[in-house]
Formats: sequence, structure tokens, C-alpha cells
Amino acid sequence: MRTHYPRTPHLPWSPGAAADDVRAVGLAGLAGREVVVTEKLDGENTTLYADGLHARSLDSAHHPSRAWVKSLQGRIGAGIPAGWRVCGENLYARHSIPYEDLDSWFYGFSVWDGEHCLDWDRTVRFLRDLGVPVPRVLWRGTFDERALRRLKPDTARQEGYVVRTAAGFLRADFGRCVAKWVRGGHVQTSTHWMFAEVVPNGLGPTAPLWAVRSGAEPDVPGLAAALGAGGTDAAGTAEAAADGDGVAEVVARIDGAGRTGEDRLAGVLAAVLRHEPRARIAARLAAGPVGMGLARRVADLVGLFPYLQRPFPDEERRSGLVRMAAAADLGVLHALAGALADGPAERECAQWSALCAEEAGLLGPDPLEALRGGLGEALAGLDPQAADRCWAQARRAFAQGRISGSAVEEAVAATWQWRDGRFPRLVQLCGPSGSGKSTFGRELPGVQTYIGLDDLRAARGSRADQGANAEVLSEGLDRLDAALARGGTVVWDATSLTAQQRGLAGSVARRRDALVTHAVVLVEEAELVRRNGVRPHPVPPEVLTAQVRRFSPPYAGEAHRTWYVGAAGVVEDTAGGLLAGRVDAGTGPRPGTGAGAGTGTGQGERQGTGRH
Repeated sequence: MRTHYPRTPHLPWSPGAAADDVRAVGLAGLAGREVVVTEKLDGENTTLYADGLHARSLDSAHHPSRAWVKSLQGRIGAGIPAGWRVCGENLYARHSIPYEDLDSWFYGFSVWDGEHCLDWDRTVRFLRDLGVPVPRVLWRGTFDERALRRLKPDTARQEGYVVRTAAGFLRADFGRCVAKWVRGGHVQTSTHWMFAEVVPNGLGPTAPLWAVRSGAEPDVPGLAAALGAGGTDAAGTAEAAADGDGVAEVVARIDGAGRTGEDRLAGVLAAVLRHEPRARIAARLAAGPVGMGLARRVADLVGLFPYLQRPFPDEERRSGLVRMAAAADLGVLHALAGALADGPAERECAQWSALCAEEAGLLGPDPLEALRGGLGEALAGLDPQAADRCWAQARRAFAQGRISGSAVEEAVAATWQWRDGRFPRLVQLCGPSGSGKSTFGRELPGVQTYIGLDDLRAARGSRADQGANAEVLSEGLDRLDAALARGGTVVWDATSLTAQQRGLAGSVARRRDALVTHAVVLVEEAELVRRNGVRPHPVPPEVLTAQVRRFSPPYAGEAHRTWYVGAAGVVEDTAGGLLAGRVDAGTGPRPGTGAGAGTGTGQGERQGTGRH
């Protein structure tokens, strides 16, 4: 059934309210509630369904400005459930405000399940999976009329703003839960846009990313520009562009696996960037428009897919695939391995791996979702670190075939020994010199023991003296063992660049049954060089270059949980926790807070859902 979008009432202080406009009658529906304020975009109100679309009027006729949004609906319509609708702004044609840097020509602002409008956070997640951006968030918090009145939109570039409750609501309550502020004299053209020549608004550099999310064919040069490729990065991207058939086959396989949105984009970027070093991919993308979460997923796809093209013992294959699933989407991973196989032998290995993964039920977007969700409910109220340790144990039991993916009761039974939380904790810092890991580690709350190899060298006379590294490492590991035996939280501060280096401290942690957290710091090489030049104790440039070349960040799942730290010294993404995105329990800052490195200018995770 088709449903027109309701008229949005104007806030009492909206200067653009005309005589025939709807005005909010009181603000009781907003008072005391969490609200989200987004930029009001100057386009045509449009509603998308699984099987079609219309403008505000249900019988809207064809117009050239609607051709592009019709093609978008054709790509994403299958992802809209029956009875649902996506409401947003068709921005293809320029109206009164010219746009030059849009993420897309369609922005979604609400999603409806029948008569119910989804809450804002679920709306953003659903639209991102479809490949549709949302308007920029200008303010969020408990409704405060004074704070909203202080908002000063740039009326030369912004039509106004819309305020809505963060929670969902019924259509009957729309007029109480949504209101708008519109600039005075908004329409500033003499001819209505529908009767004027269609002038497309401009797309910005991130538009190719959103196009891939929404199912469009990849524009490899556009993707390279969006990611800021330069130097050797540009050479690698050019090589991928020349191999157009390989990228095209990856896309076909990803689409065949039913992946959309962020999953599709991750696979495409992995295909495009596959010739670059994995650590460089992670650091560069994390500092760019895609944010840390997608950056480390792309890098891990690049690092892992070649393993599927090699022979592997069948008796260990299932457990190996489950471990891989902690770091990457196995459906996307096999799409890359199959499409990019070099010769029949690699292709056969990839095909056999895919068959085994399918038989084990591991090719879905999140094969452990049911087990994780059920265990989370069963352990609700448990100490968060104990819950994370239980989840790590459940993953291990599932990988070993001792429990099934839906056997929550079996998982609960298999984790009994960790539920009291009486185990030590190890936070292992990983990153090259100058990445800010020591600053991050020293600002972590709740740490009982801090072991830094540079501190041990300094105690021997010089922190720059590498001549006694074996003795320093041995002393550090002895201190680590003693500290974990005492209990509490211990930070291990060393570069830990490779799996072999990380394994030394990791073996001590396993012997003491510690909860292990990898804190991986990802910073671009140019920023590392800059920081090293101003450090009180810089390392020789050739040493830093060697560290960057050797750095192989740990994959998610190598430790019980993983924190990904950006250039600003902030946790921007996590993996391995029972509740995704949580960093807590007195041993780490929540994502987006604290632990600044003090030497960088990095940014937190990019939402990628706003017009910049």
C-alpha cells in the first residue's frame, strides 16, 4: 500500500513558516525526550518501496529529475521488506540551494514499518545496509529549546533543520514527534524547479563509496580519489584498475552472495587495494572517509583471502574457518579468493574451502550471531570482562566442534569457569614507534602493573641501547608472569609488530589464564615520521622504516578481544567483545573518549552518513 509522507509542522521560531504551513502546537511530544537534529535538505520528498516509488503526491508523474532515483530503487528495492518504506530527499535536480559535494543524490531520513517509524539508530543502520546516506546530524541530546534556538544554520547553503525523537513513533504521533526550522524566504527562484531546466547537483569525493554500497558498478578511479591514493598506493590502485575483469568478477560473486552496503564496499575495496601492504591499507583508510571499522575489515580481507587459495588440512579446516570468521565475512572472503585465484590449483582450493564453509553454515553475513545473541541474553548482568571471556571460550568451543552455532545452553555450560571474573587481564599494545601506543597505555584506567621494554632499557642505562635486547625481554617476561600471577590488569608495552613477537607475551598470558586484549594502533607512515622527528627519544629513521615494513597487525580473534586505536589515541573500533563496540570494565576508554595520544591530529570513526 502506498502512503504519502505527512506534512512536517514548523517549530514556533521557524522564520520560513508561510500562512498555509502547518505549525507545531506546543512541544510536549519532544519535551524531556532524546531528540536528533539533522540538516534539512532542499530536494523532492520521495518514498521508496520494494516495488516502486513516488514523490510526495501518490500519483506523481514522470519527471527527468526522477530518473536517477528510479534506478536507485531498482538496485536497493529487494532490500526493503514488504510493507516497509524508505522516506528521503531526491536531490538530483537543483532547487533553490545548489549542492556541490553530496554523498548521493538520495538521502534517507526515515524508515517505516507500516504505521511505525523506526528509531533513529536503527534507521541509520538499515539505510547504511541499503547504501543510502542520512542527512548530517547537527545536534543530539535531551530536547532543549534554548540549545535548538542557538543553532545557526548557514542559510546560504542550508535550508534549515529537522528535529525528531530518537525513539520510534507511530504515524498518528508524527506531528508531536517531528518538527522543522526553515530559513526565511526559502524559495528564491522565479521559476518552479519542475518547470526549469534540470541542473544536477554536484556529487562529492565520497559519492563513489556510497554508489558501491547501493549496488552500482565500481568506479575504480573514483574510489581511488575518494580514498586519497597517492604514490605507491596509486600504483597499486592503477594495477587493480587495469585488472578490470578481476574486480568485476569479485563484484559479481559478492552480489551472488547477497552482500550489500558496507559488506559489499569492503569486498570491492579489498579487490581494488589487494596489491598494497595490509598494515598500510588499515592505517590509510582509517585516516580517510571510511573510518576505522571498515578500514580494518578491508585490510583483513586483503590479508586473509590468499590463505583460502592454498592447501589446508581438512581435519583442521572447520576450526580454521571459524577463526577466520572472527575477522572477516567468509562469504566476501571466498568471493575474493575465487575471483582472484591465479590458476586451476588456487581456484580448486578456494572452491573446496567454500564448499566446506557452506556445509558448516559459515557463509552467512554473521554465522555466529545467534550464538552471540543468545549467550549475551543468558549472561546479562555479568561483569563485562567476564562476559567477553565467556564469549571467547564459546567461540573456541564452536571452532572445535564441541557446541553448535545455536546451542546457547551448551555455550553457557562450556563457560562456567570464567563467569566469576577471577582471572588476570593483559592489554598488549601493538604498533610502530611513535604511533602513540605508550601514551594510550599509560592513560588506561584500572591498571595495576605497567611493563615497558623501553623503561627496562632506561633502567639499565639507556633506553636507546638495543645491545641487551634478549636480557631486557627475558626480564620483562618474568615481570609479566609475576604480575599476572598476582592478578589485576597488566599492560605490556612493546612494538609487538609480528605474530611471533606477540606470541612471547601471549604464551605467558595463556599460562596464567589471562584475558588478553590487543590494543592495535594504526597510524599512517607520514604521521609516524613526523611524530618521530619531534619525540624526546626518536628512533633512527631507518629503524622506523623497517618497523613499518614489518608491521603485521593482529587479526581479530587472535586475542580474546581487540581494540583498534586511531591517530588521535582514541579507540575507534573493537572486536571480540560479547557486546559489539564496547570497551569497558575499567581497562579502557569507551570508543570516542579519552586516551588521546597527544601528538597527532587523527579523527575518530567517520560515520560516512553526512554531507560535508
